[in-house]
Amino acid sequence: MSLARPLRWLAAQDTCDVATAALLIAIAAVALLTVRSYAISNDEPVQHHYGELILSYYTSGFVDRDVFHYLNLYLYGGLFDIVAVALSHVLPIDAYDLRHVLCALIGIGGIGAAAATARLVSGSRAALITVIALASCGAWYGAMFNHTKDIPFAVAMIGATLMLIHCARGLPSPRPRHVLGFGLLAGAALGMRVLGLLIVVYIVVAMVLYAPRVWPPFSRDRRRFMLGSAVALLPALVLAYCIMIAAWPWAGQAPLNPLRAAAAFSEFHMTIRTLLAGQVYDMSTVPRLYVPIYFLVRVPLLTLAGAALAIGFALWPRSAATPSSLCRRDIVLVAVTAILPIACEVISRGPAFTGLRHFMFVLPSLAVLAGVGLDAGLTALARRQRHLGQAALAAVVVLSVSNTVTLVRLHPYEYVDYNSLVGGLPGAARRYDMDYWFNSLPDAIAQLEAYLRQTEPLQGGKAAHVYTVAVCGERLAYEKRATSPQLHWDDMPRWDQADFFIAPTQMNCDTILGGKVIGTVERLGVALAYVKDRRSLTRPAVAAVH
Repeated sequence: MSLARPLRWLAAQDTCDVATAALLIAIAAVALLTVRSYAISNDEPVQHHYGELILSYYTSGFVDRDVFHYLNLYLYGGLFDIVAVALSHVLPIDAYDLRHVLCALIGIGGIGAAAATARLVSGSRAALITVIALASCGAWYGAMFNHTKDIPFAVAMIGATLMLIHCARGLPSPRPRHVLGFGLLAGAALGMRVLGLLIVVYIVVAMVLYAPRVWPPFSRDRRRFMLGSAVALLPALVLAYCIMIAAWPWAGQAPLNPLRAAAAFSEFHMTIRTLLAGQVYDMSTVPRLYVPIYFLVRVPLLTLAGAALAIGFALWPRSAATPSSLCRRDIVLVAVTAILPIACEVISRGPAFTGLRHFMFVLPSLAVLAGVGLDAGLTALARRQRHLGQAALAAVVVLSVSNTVTLVRLHPYEYVDYNSLVGGLPGAARRYDMDYWFNSLPDAIAQLEAYLRQTEPLQGGKAAHVYTVAVCGERLAYEKRATSPQLHWDDMPRWDQADFFIAPTQMNCDTILGGKVIGTVERLGVALAYVKDRRSLTRPAVAAVH
């Protein structure tokens, strides 16, 4: 088969579109090749069991009602968990490896959805910048593999935003396929987290933004537009509601249950502590600006600057960088999806912990704004002076490459990345939340097992001693990676008798028990986890031999 025709087709495509597609494929390849580098998160075992309970509820003909009494999981939708459990029954792969592959692919789909949104608003170069901005954000890329609640929800939200912009541009008569897409994605968001109810607010904002500019504001034409728009989008909300109750059985038990869940989360207090600028807080007592500060120190500065540019261009009517009022409306709508959730948290001073984790769904919108803003800024500079535009483009490239190199050096702990406002990872160490999912556990286990192989090799396949290990982490995550017959998990009540100790530096967990440091997991000169030999305390005779 001749390659001439495909090559001619490729040459006819927009260069930035080709680069965007190539970059997404490359990201997917890297993700699939490295997916086993990420540990099982603390939430995954309970989430996976929740998915099993939802399926049991349906397959039992609604007789098995354990799903409504399992911890507080009934307050969440289980769409991702349902899909992961169902696939684990038919695919020959470990259930948690499957969850990580599925979550990573969904996360890459979210990068694609963000790029599609930026392209719709501002063109192909904005889409390419958006891909780079989101993929080089450690808070996103590092979370793509095992934040199996937060990433899928975030992707559903940015997908729904993309479809909402399509619908808004066609109001009061949007295309049916856009209404269908919006309903499916809104339903997916609601089928995972009650915060998907924000979509209802976004609909109202969209209707106001795209309404005809007539005077007086409540004229007959505007009222007709608003009513027609509401009727046109109603099928999407009905579809979203159906998906929500299918994925979230408790939501279907009473019409007001989703609102009850939202109220419960606003008063959600658990015995979880968090760090902010070196100060320890309970999740219920964090400062009002906790979440905004974490955005400021975790998101790359180039992304924050680009997002600020986009909002500035949209609010400045005479800006040459945003030629149409339609584009400005799109930017304002995306900005609302980025700012409103954070503003609600600040105003209500709701509980918060582990940095951006519960607000990760804002990151794709910020990346879209960054893509649009940086593209508009480069265009404006190039119009003023070509060399100035080229210099600015070079600066964007250099900063993007620098962010990417940092993530490569952090791998597979990209999600502990911090920007230069706090001095990067070295400046954030022990002052902000770090490896809260203990992704460094597999590396720590490998170091401990290598140490034992070197100092106390097996004799005839048998161990001279069997040692206990205290782990400041989840048992399942440890047992999935531990292979040495010389090591045995020790439960917390007996930690003071454990022979070895593995702990992350998160919340100073490594200081709970003493011992000789025999292994360190570190990146950029910062220790993320320690392995300690405690046999001088528990088995002095054995320790003396080594």
